[in-house]
Amino acid sequence: MSSIHTLPLSDASPLCRLNVQNMTSRYAAASLSPLEVAEAALARASAVQDRYNAFAFIDSAGALGAAAAADERWRRGRPLSPIDGVPATIKDIVQVQGWSVRYGSRSSSAAVCGSDAPSVARLRAAGAVLLGMTTMPEFGWKAVTDNPLHGITRNPWGPELTPGGSSGGAAVAAAAGAGVLHLGTDGGGSIRIPAAFCGLVGHKPSFGRVPAYPGSAFGTLAHIGPIARCVGDVSAMLDAMSGRDLRDWHQPIGGEPSFPPLALSRARVAYWSTPACGQLQAEVAAVIERALDLVRSLGVEIQSFELPDIDLLDVFQKHWFSGAANRLSMVEPALRGQLDPGFVAIAERGQALSAAELVAAQTRRAEFGAFMDQTMSRFDLLLAPATPLTAFPIASRQPAGDGAAWTEWAGFSFPLNLSQHPACVVPCGLSSEGKPVGLQFIGARGADRQLLSLAGQFESLGAFPHLLDSGAEYVR
Repeated sequence: MSSIHTLPLSDASPLCRLNVQNMTSRYAAASLSPLEVAEAALARASAVQDRYNAFAFIDSAGALGAAAAADERWRRGRPLSPIDGVPATIKDIVQVQGWSVRYGSRSSSAAVCGSDAPSVARLRAAGAVLLGMTTMPEFGWKAVTDNPLHGITRNPWGPELTPGGSSGGAAVAAAAGAGVLHLGTDGGGSIRIPAAFCGLVGHKPSFGRVPAYPGSAFGTLAHIGPIARCVGDVSAMLDAMSGRDLRDWHQPIGGEPSFPPLALSRARVAYWSTPACGQLQAEVAAVIERALDLVRSLGVEIQSFELPDIDLLDVFQKHWFSGAANRLSMVEPALRGQLDPGFVAIAERGQALSAAELVAAQTRRAEFGAFMDQTMSRFDLLLAPATPLTAFPIASRQPAGDGAAWTEWAGFSFPLNLSQHPACVVPCGLSSEGKPVGLQFIGARGADRQLLSLAGQFESLGAFPHLLDSGAEYVR
C-alpha cells in the first residue's frame, strides 16, 4: 500500500483533541463546559461511525445528561475527581447499567444490564461521561475486530487496515477523537495490539489492579485497562478504575506494593527482541531501534533479555482454547450456528484438552511467571516491540497465513498475560508505509505507577511527533 497521509485527527474538532489535563483545567477556569465537550464527542462518534464502525451502541441521551451534571459540579467548584466530565467509552464485554452487553455475538441477549461492572461503577463515580459501547470480535476471541453482529471495524490510519483486537473499537474511537478515555480488556494483547496498530497508548495493568465482575470466561488471563492518546490520560483513567472489590476473588489482598519514583535515565533496562513465536519484521525492528537509541541518549545501558526454554505458545493456547470452550458452553446449542466459525474452531480444540493437559499447562505457566518475577527483580524496565508487525489489511484476516491462529503473531503480548505483569504500549514512530509502531514498557507486578511514569518520560522525548500534524498541541 502507499504511504498514509491523512492522520486520524486531521478533521476533528479541537475539542476532540484535548487531553484530560487541558480539558479539566478549562472546566475549572469556566472557559469550557463538559456539555460542550460531550456534544463534540458525540458528533465525532457519529461522524466516524460510518467510516470505521467503532461503536456497538452510542448513548447520546445518557451522555448529555451526565455531562450536564458534571457541568453543574464544575460550576460549583466541586468536581468528583480529576476526570469529572471527561468523555469515555466502554468495550462491549463489560456490564453497564441500562445498556445491553452483546459481546459482538448474535447469540447474546439484548436484555439491559441491571448493574455496572466495578470498573464502570468507579468511572461513573468519578464523573466520567459514558458515550457508548465499542466493538470487538465475538467474545473477544481474536486480535482483529469483526463480528457477526456488528460487522468489520476499520483503522483510522487506513480504512483497509485492521485496528487489531480485541479492543479494536476502543482504539478506533480513541484515535479518531470520539472520546478521551476508553475501557478495554486484554487477555492476550487485546489492549496493546490495537494501541500499537492505531498509534495510541494502551496499558494492561498488573492483574487484579482493576477489579472484574463478572469474571472472564478466559479466567486469570484477562485484564481490564485503559486506552488513550497519551500516557497522562491512561494514568488518570487507571487511577479512577483501580481498587479493591470484594466480588473479585482473584484480586490480591493487602496494600499496593511500593515502588519509588524513578528517572528513566537511572533505570536498569533490558530489551526483549525475539517473540515467543513468529518473526519480528525488519521495518518494525528498525523503528524500535531508533526508539531504543533515544533511551540510550539518556545514558542508559540496555541489556539483552531472552525468554526461558518453555513453549509459551502451547501454554497460552491451552489456556485460551479452554477458555473459549468455557464460553461456548454458555451458548444455547440451538444458537451455535450463528457464531463466528473461528471462535467455534478454537473452542472445539479446547473441548478436546484433557484435565492432565490443563494442569500441566498451569504448572508451566507458574514456572514462567516465577521467571518473570525474578527477571523484574533485576531490572526496573523491560522494553519490547508491542507487536512484531504493523497493521495489516482487513482482507488478509491473519498475516501468518490461512489457518493460523492469531496467537502465532502475538508473541510479544500473550506471554505477559500468562505472567500477569503490567505492560504499557507507547507509540514510537511510523513504518516506511506510514503505519504506527508501538514500544512496550514492562514492569514488576504492582509497579504500574512507576511503569507509567517511565513511559511518560519516554513519551516526552518526542519519539512520535507525527500527531503534531493533527493537533498534538491538544493531545500532549
